[in-house]
Amino acid sequence: MSTLFGDDMIDRPAPELPAGAHFVPGWLTLDEQRWIVTRFHEWVQGPVPIRAAKVRGHEMSVQTVCLGWHWRPYEYSREAVDVNGNRVLEFPDWMVRLGRKALSAATGNPRAGDDYTPDTALVNYYDDTARMGMHQDKDERSAAPVVSLSIGDTCKFRFGNTETRNRPYTDLDLASGDLFVFGGPSRLAFHGIPKVYPGTAPEGCGLERGRINITMRVTGLAG
Repeated sequence: MSTLFGDDMIDRPAPELPAGAHFVPGWLTLDEQRWIVTRFHEWVQGPVPIRAAKVRGHEMSVQTVCLGWHWRPYEYSREAVDVNGNRVLEFPDWMVRLGRKALSAATGNPRAGDDYTPDTALVNYYDDTARMGMHQDKDERSAAPVVSLSIGDTCKFRFGNTETRNRPYTDLDLASGDLFVFGGPSRLAFHGIPKVYPGTAPEGCGLERGRINITMRVTGLAG
């Protein structure tokens, strides 16, 4: 039987999200995912290797490699002063174009990405047991949207409100190829990853296990 219309291709119901938040399932093709995974394997080789950042003295279960600017709680710098002092890789032009395309796709407005120029990406790798607590992305000086792409294993994504880590929030599964954007009134919404579902990465995505999440941001910093 043909797999063209397999269960994995059935449209997932769109969750109710607050203003400024947008979800586009299956936005990246398998070829695009596989190409990005190849880039990821290049990025983790340096000049700044992938590492688990420390928050208040505790090492995160998620490992991160940065592009454009190096992030450490709760600050950006060009050099990875908390790792090896090397300057991070430049933010690639193709990712700027991808971010602009993503904004247009998420909002349905073909001009939404015209002025969007992300200059940093946090590329997070989640193994089977990794989690991300509820937090706000507020180390940037710019209020431009965050563009998030998922590749590999599916995760439970919790998207909350701007006032508290607690309810109200919405849980949705982010699968390989999914796009999620949050900006405007949802730009500072608390969000996190309470669970990764091992063994759910689709064949052909380029990642045999674990999950890669790319979050593009505009820092608003100069230099």
